[in-house]
Formats: sequence, structure tokens, C-alpha cells
Amino acid sequence: MRRILATVAAAVLSTAAVAQSPATTAPTTGPADSSTMGTTNPAVTVKPKASPESTGSVEPGANSFTEAQARSRIEAQGFSDIKDLRKDDQGIWRGTAMRNGQSTSVALDFKGTVAAQ
Repeated sequence: MRRILATVAAAVLSTAAVAQSPATTAPTTGPADSSTMGTTNPAVTVKPKASPESTGSVEPGANSFTEAQARSRIEAQGFSDIKDLRKDDQGIWRGTAMRNGQSTSVALDFKGTVAAQ
């Protein structure tokens, strides 16, 4: 009986020790590539310069961008002459802007997604 109890205790303790061992990962050998890095803040979307101007639909949410920041992000996506920029009751910045010589409605959500509408 003692032998069985001692075997069970040893098995339980060795399992607990394995569960507490830190996971090992392979070391990186070069600079971090932004395409493989995960984001830690889902409210911020960083887009490379080669990204499309429109990334889909905007989502409502608590927007902390100032008007100047919203204007700057919209301009960075290729729009100019931004007018009537206002934040609506869903937290989406909306206005009109010029792109390719044509006036279009634009929107910017809390993630920084710019969409032409």
C-alpha cells in the first residue's frame, strides 16, 4: 500500500514540475519583421505605405483621435482638401476629401481604418 501511495505521489509531483517549466523558444537571428509581429493594442492599426487607401468598412467605437490626427491619417492614405470633418455619435470621423480629382466621402474609425464611401 505504501509503495502504491509513494508511486502516485511521485507521479503527481513530477507532472506539476513539468507544468511549471518555462517554455523555450528559438532565438531570433535578425531584425523583427513587422509582418510576423503580433500587435498588442488592437485599437491601433499601423498600415505600411503600400497598403490600399480603403481597407474595408469602418467600425463604431470610442475614438480618441483628435481632428488633426484624423486629418493626418486621411491625408496619409492619399486624400487631400479634407472638409467638414466631424466625429459622429458612433465615434467615426466623417468628411469629404479629394482623391484623383474627384470629391468623395471619407471616414476614419477608432482603429485608424480609412474608408472612401
